[in-house]
Amino acid sequence: MADALTAQQTADAVGVHMFARDRASKAMGMRIVAMSEGAAFLEMKVRDDMLNGFDICHGGFITTLADSAFAFACNSTGDVTVAAGLTVDFLAPARAGDVLTARAFEVVQAGRSGFYDITVTNQRNEQVALVRGRAHRMKGQRVLPGDAGHEGAAR
Repeated sequence: MADALTAQQTADAVGVHMFARDRASKAMGMRIVAMSEGAAFLEMKVRDDMLNGFDICHGGFITTLADSAFAFACNSTGDVTVAAGLTVDFLAPARAGDVLTARAFEVVQAGRSGFYDITVTNQRNEQVALVRGRAHRMKGQRVLPGDAGHEGAAR
């Protein structure tokens, strides 16, 4: 098929398509830094309204950033994939003005189950959180409208 997208073109198209509809990630000020097959980097600046009673970033915001990177990474092949679970370990506080980057990478894809590691760092490249995501790929469902499947696509 002459019109088949490369793996990178698919990842880029998925990123544009998903982000256009992702009200939660947009509301938190996230942006996609990079995407490729099985990977996604997202960035978010910690705002004052994200701070808890100890004047540090609430863990829920850090987790949401990691979850968003996870979502983009596990859908990057064009197959609709949803989160089945997350484990989060907080390593260091994030403060107002910090720019956090979540880097999500596929560790293994076995059938319809996938596992992803997500590292959240600040602008000094200090680790803030480590997250492991477990994903479930939906049978026969594609992210991009009109995408019939993998026929001819580079994988």
